[in-house]
Amino acid sequence: MEIKELDDYLEYLKYQKNYSDYTITNYSHDILEFLEYLESEALDFKSIEYSDIRFFLMYLKDKRHDDNVTVSRKLSSLRGFYKYLANEKIVNTNVFSLVSGPKKSKKLPRYFEYNELEELFLVPDKRTPLGQRDLLLLEMLYATGVRVGELVNIKVKDISFSEKKILILGKGNKERFVAYGEYCEDILKLYLSDGYNTLNKDNLDYLFLNNNGGVLTERGVRYILDKLIKDTSINKKISPHMIRHSFATHLLNEGCDLLTVQKLLGHESIKATQIYTHVTTDRLKDVYFHSFPRAKKD
Repeated sequence: MEIKELDDYLEYLKYQKNYSDYTITNYSHDILEFLEYLESEALDFKSIEYSDIRFFLMYLKDKRHDDNVTVSRKLSSLRGFYKYLANEKIVNTNVFSLVSGPKKSKKLPRYFEYNELEELFLVPDKRTPLGQRDLLLLEMLYATGVRVGELVNIKVKDISFSEKKILILGKGNKERFVAYGEYCEDILKLYLSDGYNTLNKDNLDYLFLNNNGGVLTERGVRYILDKLIKDTSINKKISPHMIRHSFATHLLNEGCDLLTVQKLLGHESIKATQIYTHVTTDRLKDVYFHSFPRAKKD
């Protein structure tokens, strides 16, 4: 199914909002599912009413057997789409703004322990161009906490080597600087002086390249991470976002304040950052029992 308004919206997300390809693909699937449902019911997407949405929700539950998390995600996708349509005067109002999603249980972010990351960092072979790239990929994801879409868009010129910081273009085309430390600095210098020259056959500006010399994609990063973790004893699924979660969790565990973590992650609202406070409870208890003079008897 091809609808010009949807194509325009996806272009808007990509070039105006700077959403990742992964996010845009998910939005597209959710919206297309709704449009196909409307077509099966002989309804026009430009003139739907609140009652139509209620029947769609019943369809998701009874026919698709979607759980609350999936329904909430689909509603979020459609709410954004119809907000765009309303702003463009394609529809009179965003009917999805009237619909609240089902309550969902808060899912704590999954993260790696320090020793698990250390094991992961030992896998890439620094003697090869791809090994240098893969280790830099791991170190930079962990050192900066950037999203995978932000990582693959880093250009060499965005890096300030003297100040050890990188200019990142985040969501909504908002720029921010992220810092990196000495471990990341070491592999960055090795990669740029050695492996990068071998991979960069076409003199590209981008930092992360694939084995053919092209720009590394988000999917490519996920493939590399899946491959690396198979060579460890770690029994966890891996994703770029899980390393981002680890970055935030470890900062808070070591006493970093929430506002600083918010800025480093590029979160617009501190609410998005507050979820990490839940995973640091054990650390707080540990500090309390070791530090408070009357926490335990001698």
